Amino acid sequence: MSSPAPARRGLMRRPGTDETGPRASFGQLLPYLTEHRAVLAVVVVLSLLGAAASLAQPLLVSQVIGIVESGGALGILVWALVGLVVASGLINGFQHYLLQRTGTSVVFSARRQLVRRMLRLPIAEFDQRRTGDLVSRVGSDTTLLYAVMTQGLLDAVGGVVLFLGALIAMLVIDPVLLGLTVLVVAIAVTTVTLLGKRIRVASKQQQEKVGDLAAAVERGISAIRTVRASNATERETVAVEEDARGAYRAGVKLAKISALVVPVAGIAMQVSFLVVLGVGGFRVASGELTVADLVAFILFLFLMIMPLGQAFGAINSVNQALGALGRIQEVIALPSEDEGDAALTPAADLADLTAAPAISFEEVRFRYPEQAHKSEREKAIAEVIGEDGLAEIEGAEADREVLHGVSFEVPRGARVALVGPSGAGKSTILSLIERFYDPTGGVVRLGGVDVRALDRLELRAQIGYVEQDAPVLAGSLRDNLTLASPDASDDDCIEVLRTVNLGEVLDRDPAGLDAAVGEDGVMLSGGERQRLAIARALLTKAPILLLDEATASLDGANEQLLRDAIDAAATSRTLLVIAHRLSTVVDSDRIVVLDHGRVVGTGTHPELVNSTPLYRDLAHHQLLV
Repeated sequence: MSSPAPARRGLMRRPGTDETGPRASFGQLLPYLTEHRAVLAVVVVLSLLGAAASLAQPLLVSQVIGIVESGGALGILVWALVGLVVASGLINGFQHYLLQRTGTSVVFSARRQLVRRMLRLPIAEFDQRRTGDLVSRVGSDTTLLYAVMTQGLLDAVGGVVLFLGALIAMLVIDPVLLGLTVLVVAIAVTTVTLLGKRIRVASKQQQEKVGDLAAAVERGISAIRTVRASNATERETVAVEEDARGAYRAGVKLAKISALVVPVAGIAMQVSFLVVLGVGGFRVASGELTVADLVAFILFLFLMIMPLGQAFGAINSVNQALGALGRIQEVIALPSEDEGDAALTPAADLADLTAAPAISFEEVRFRYPEQAHKSEREKAIAEVIGEDGLAEIEGAEADREVLHGVSFEVPRGARVALVGPSGAGKSTILSLIERFYDPTGGVVRLGGVDVRALDRLELRAQIGYVEQDAPVLAGSLRDNLTLASPDASDDDCIEVLRTVNLGEVLDRDPAGLDAAVGEDGVMLSGGERQRLAIARALLTKAPILLLDEATASLDGANEQLLRDAIDAAATSRTLLVIAHRLSTVVDSDRIVVLDHGRVVGTGTHPELVNSTPLYRDLAHHQLLV
């Protein structure tokens, strides 16, 4: 029986989602607004004052017209009218500034909350999601929240007062004209309401396409040298253009739907004005309405239509924002990596447990989480064998374990090596020690304590870890060195750089520790990047060092210098090393041989040559026997 196929692209289907992804409710938007409730209260007061000033103007105009018709003196009325106009303009200007500033603050709050959660997500989430799409959520999705503040949502309070005040005044002046006006407006409001849901869906689809585009651009730029060297520039350009075309089409679709809102509001105003002008003119001619009352009615009509237009714009912007907010909330709702960490045993106390091995694996099993997204290869397969067939394959792959009952120990203060062919599970073992993942079976212990009982921050403070392809962060040498040791002094940084033979890098730039390393360390060679990562780990002075192919990118001379530095650092530390070149680990206290996720041999180099065929073959191919 086939297992259910995962979501096609983007996000996994979750409760409360539809084909377009998670939906956000207006209630989820409110916390972003109430965070700035003090400023918003001022905005509401200003909005009410502005509404009162606007409502008073038609009344004064009506009185001015009546006085002029009777031949009386205007007196202070003209100055009062001018004062109201100026006051209304000043109130609206200050209110606009507060809304713009608050809108920027709302976007900042959303970005801060999103980034804080995103950088704490489990590693498995980053395995399943595209970097560019996550970046898009922080950038373009949060920007749409700005429109909620600046396009009429908060102004709706004053707009309601303005609308109701104008409605009452129009009712007093002429109920017949008001009835005709309300009929036209009701038709417009119904139309806009029906369009609202379609706008939200189209906005969500557009944001997903923008996320696809950001992911495609990030992919091409991050591997630009490989792309150029492979003469694949045009192919990558076409691929990115296709995602850009998808975003364009989604944007056009949204524009078509949104464009219907604008003419509805315009038509409602024009039809209302024409009806009032035509019927009102007839009623003035018949003596049922004065010219002053007709002018006042028309002014109140504009005051009623204006907040109605703002409401239409607010509906449009809120629906777009809720589509983007659904993508934001989907990430925020994910559990963080350290959620539930109880810190049952302070990791700092583990050094006292001298009787226990520094690291031990007891019948550890592990499989990587099922991917939430399909790769291009998987989608191509699905077109040939169908979704059910692909689900069969994915179900089988999900059952494949990377580690099968792995057991071994790393004695405290010992140097232990993990060797074996590619795909044997060596790097996975280091990931489990760091708690990037937790085992699906068995126990990983640090100092005799199950690592799942340790707070991740305390656990990782005990470990210096160098990845196989250790990244270099954009910034300076100091930024990279002090990433895990923010309190390290310049002297400590310089000493550790010279220890790993990076003194030349330090000396060749007058900026010294402040020398820029470029994006992804492009200003450094591959070997220099690897040595910089090792220097970062050594600077932490952690009692345990995990080195994943730490010398793979080095030439013979630098490898020997680095081995000497690691040997010196390892005199008071526990060292667990992964190596393909056996020459770098033949003098280890213990070597663990892995093959297809199983331990097939443990011992010293001479012992394994005699007892383990796989190790003997590896040593033979590397001319060590």
